[in-house]
Amino acid sequence: MSETRTETDSLGSIEIDAARYWGPQTERARRLFRIGSERFPRGLIRAVGLQKRAAAEANRELGELPAEIAAPIITAAEEIIAGLRDEDFPLPVWQTGSGTQTNMNANEVIANRCAELLGEARGSRARVHPNDHVNRGQSSNDSFPTMMHIAAAEAVGRLDAALAALHAALAARAGEWAGIVKLGRTHMMDAVPVTLGQECGAWAAQVALGRARLADAMVRLLPLAQGGTAAGTGLNRHPDFDRVFAAKLAALTGLAFTANPNKFEGMGAHDALVELSGVFNVLAVSFTKIGNDIRLLGSGPRGGFGEFIVPADGLSSSIMPGKTNPTQCEALTMVAAQVMGNHVTVTIAGAQGHLELNVFKPVIIYNVLQSATLLAEAAESFAVNMVAKLVPNRARIAEHLAKSLMLVTALNTHIGYDRAVRIAKTAMAEDITLKDAAQRLGFVAPEDFDRWVVPAAMTEPGGTLAGGGG
Repeated sequence: MSETRTETDSLGSIEIDAARYWGPQTERARRLFRIGSERFPRGLIRAVGLQKRAAAEANRELGELPAEIAAPIITAAEEIIAGLRDEDFPLPVWQTGSGTQTNMNANEVIANRCAELLGEARGSRARVHPNDHVNRGQSSNDSFPTMMHIAAAEAVGRLDAALAALHAALAARAGEWAGIVKLGRTHMMDAVPVTLGQECGAWAAQVALGRARLADAMVRLLPLAQGGTAAGTGLNRHPDFDRVFAAKLAALTGLAFTANPNKFEGMGAHDALVELSGVFNVLAVSFTKIGNDIRLLGSGPRGGFGEFIVPADGLSSSIMPGKTNPTQCEALTMVAAQVMGNHVTVTIAGAQGHLELNVFKPVIIYNVLQSATLLAEAAESFAVNMVAKLVPNRARIAEHLAKSLMLVTALNTHIGYDRAVRIAKTAMAEDITLKDAAQRLGFVAPEDFDRWVVPAAMTEPGGTLAGGGG
């Protein structure tokens, strides 16, 4: 059995693992909230440290904390930022909806570490108190939403970098494949020709638009609720604390954080995070389209479309020798499904703001950060392990294009829609080529057919008019 120490606060005494830095409030919460295995990710714990460091720096500058108290608080907060105290944040996501327990967890860890730094035993509150000093001018009600915005904004940066890599990979392949003319498909049926570059370019455009949406949502993450304290009024904090805090945090993170001019909105509503989750939801939709398109085009290799050769990934079926599956597409679309589900949770949680406080904060940020991480990692994996390694099956693409009855569309402007229909139906019924059907019906001479039906020309506006005549 591990050694313990006794700590005392306003509610009484409690035994705590001597090796840990948390205090009575955290220990009581740890015993009380035995719900699930979900814990806040590193990004949120880092944000906790950033919030506490910026608060200590602001309070020092404003004369609210003596330098000799602020200094160890800043040192302890920096250790949290660096990931040195992750094991001292044991609480589950499923706690008080304001995130109070995690905020107090941070206050206690920092206070106990400060005691050590000042030559005192853990649990001593003689020099640095978790509420009076570490939490000076703050409440969980404004601090935790600030932590949420910090973590979300930093996660956006990581996700955007991953999306940039995926976009670059898709755009590069679109350029490489610009000259590969292939059968287009609409309604899952044969359609007029497109190029493989055009298909891939659409996927690249989806990712680019996702990045633009992400940048737009980021703007609403930068205003912070910090300074609202308990209910939005700013009770018990320095009049300039919110402004100085935002400036200190901006300097620490390199992100343009500002003080939210309406703290009531920042604490009672989390629309900015619901919006961000909505962007993640759109990205999930885009990823599903991209993954499913590549999965379809690579299906086979003999019984499906077979227009892509799916890269071998060293994995195979447990029973079918040598079978290569589109595993990256499956992973990407499973991530998309999870993100869509997370957005439902965030939406419902975001709607739980009542009067001055939304009390679903922990579940909102947990799902937002999970979605951001999954999307980023899936995008990186897909770019490297699928997009960069895809190989067009040019022979199969040419075969499908040559057999397409929808090439007849090029004749519309020359002989009219009705005659073009008769050519297509004749070719289908008699299993002959469009060219032979057009000649048999007497609608188009062979030389005119060759001039008018040029698949490559059909992939551009006005292409059916190539060669003139009528």
